[in-house]
Amino acid sequence: MRTSPELRRKLISVAVVSAALLTAAPASVAVAQESAPRPAAVPAALTEAAPGAPAERLIVGYRSGAAEAKSNKAAAADAETKAEKTGEDVDFQRRLGTGAALVELGSNPTRTSVADVVAQYEADPQVAYVVPDRLNKPTAVTPNDTDYSKQWDLFESTAGMNVPAAWDTTTGSGVTVAVIDTGYVTHSDLAANIVGGYDFISDTAVSVDGNGRDSNPADPGDWYNADECGQGIPASGSSWHGTHVAGTIAAATHNGKGVAGIAYGAKISPVRVLGKCGGYDSDIIDAITWASGGTVSGVPANTNVAKVINMSLGGGGACSTATQSAITGAVNRGTSVVVAAGNENQNVSNSSPANCNNVISVAATNRAGSRASYSNYGSLVDISAPGGETRTSTANGILSTLNSGTKTPSSENYAYYQGTSMATPHVAGLAALLKSADSALTPAQIESAIKANARALPGTCSGGCGAGLADAAKTVQAVKGGTSTGTTFSSTTAVAVPDNGAAIESPISVTGRSGNAPSALQVGVDITHTYRGDLVIDLVAPDGSTYRLKSAASDSADNVNTTYTVNASSETANGTWKLRVQDTAAQDTGTLNSWKLTF
Repeated sequence: MRTSPELRRKLISVAVVSAALLTAAPASVAVAQESAPRPAAVPAALTEAAPGAPAERLIVGYRSGAAEAKSNKAAAADAETKAEKTGEDVDFQRRLGTGAALVELGSNPTRTSVADVVAQYEADPQVAYVVPDRLNKPTAVTPNDTDYSKQWDLFESTAGMNVPAAWDTTTGSGVTVAVIDTGYVTHSDLAANIVGGYDFISDTAVSVDGNGRDSNPADPGDWYNADECGQGIPASGSSWHGTHVAGTIAAATHNGKGVAGIAYGAKISPVRVLGKCGGYDSDIIDAITWASGGTVSGVPANTNVAKVINMSLGGGGACSTATQSAITGAVNRGTSVVVAAGNENQNVSNSSPANCNNVISVAATNRAGSRASYSNYGSLVDISAPGGETRTSTANGILSTLNSGTKTPSSENYAYYQGTSMATPHVAGLAALLKSADSALTPAQIESAIKANARALPGTCSGGCGAGLADAAKTVQAVKGGTSTGTTFSSTTAVAVPDNGAAIESPISVTGRSGNAPSALQVGVDITHTYRGDLVIDLVAPDGSTYRLKSAASDSADNVNTTYTVNASSETANGTWKLRVQDTAAQDTGTLNSWKLTF
């Protein structure tokens, strides 16, 4: 088979660590005595209520000798007395099984009005206690999937993505994620969440399934012999890469087997573009278009339009105009495009499609929360997520669904992989959770929410790892609460950046904040420049302290359009902040178009 350099460049770099089957891991009530000390006035009913929300109903326990303890009429009369004394609405509702009285405080009580009513009850010698009738919610149940304990990437406090707490709010239901990859090999831990996809591989030498494009995205295996994909490239068994990625996003959960998916309520549409030795841009472009609901000649309309696309794939070079056009079209149709930064330990500016505009580019972190040794980096990285690193232990990789076949499909199993290919579905799964939580979110809003609610990397990162480590629970909660992007202050006044000249500064006045700036202050920067490696960028706090956002480097790509995360917790939030930009070398000029601070 003849293999072009372009096709060889599309070969996915995935470290297959182990394909071995992973075996399954094999009320009391305290009653207060009447002689107990009386509690201090007010605090219980206020501090036990949900944070930030005053209690709307109170549970009042009367002492055993009080008439109100047995008579509903007496309890109602007591509520009327409390209402007269406080000027608030206080109504007896019913008797609880314990004998306590349930009292309602009317509509939209304030913390002050609650405090007044509570104080009246606390001052009554016939009252044993008064506590809020708190609103409880279902808590996230730990999945009973047998290998869930091995999925450190979901729950470990050090460098996990804080996924379980997000499941209290959403599991991704109603959202389809297109996994544009090697296709899908049947797996019982995924089958319930698989919907129709498509095989876009047009070259039969790549597809190895005996035909070109068709509606069957089954993965027949992508193995190859030594030198078959290029001189000096060693032989490789089948990766079942798309199935591993799909399992991280939406493996069936609470089914008593295997692993848990991040958005296990979502559906996966397998879209096959990678076969023997990789896949062509032309097929990937059509796959992006079709998956997002666009029209592709000769291909039936997609009945499972995806609101999230996962592309754990890449090659070298700049983002082509053709690929960018497909991505822009998908985003304009409302589909988020999540892409692996690449595994070459180089600047992501040299890896396509991760260096395209309008994508969420994902770097990989290890179990300690540092950038994985193989992961690409740079100012075009948007976010980091667990990708694993298996040099010290296989168990430090990412466990997901796979197949034991070395060439063609055999029995299903699970295996640990490492790579930005593994980090990407973590963020695609998070995007599905967000879209499920609020269907009106645009791709730009989803990206902004993920970045604004990331936490600082627990470990280290050289070169740039985006906004930090994605935090599923925090991001979902922010979106559900309508505060996904925080409070933003911006400057849209364009300032020229002179060639090899003095630094320019652009101010933003921050007002109305209290206390210090956050530990994850988001600094969004939009600079047009023909050689961004010349640029040095600093954030200047109101007291003159500086925070280096970008140093000069041998980066020949154009423009800086990214968001930096700064620990500014030692700085007073209010005041004049400045962005300082300097061109440190000759022959190129630029413009600071805009910048913003998100608290």
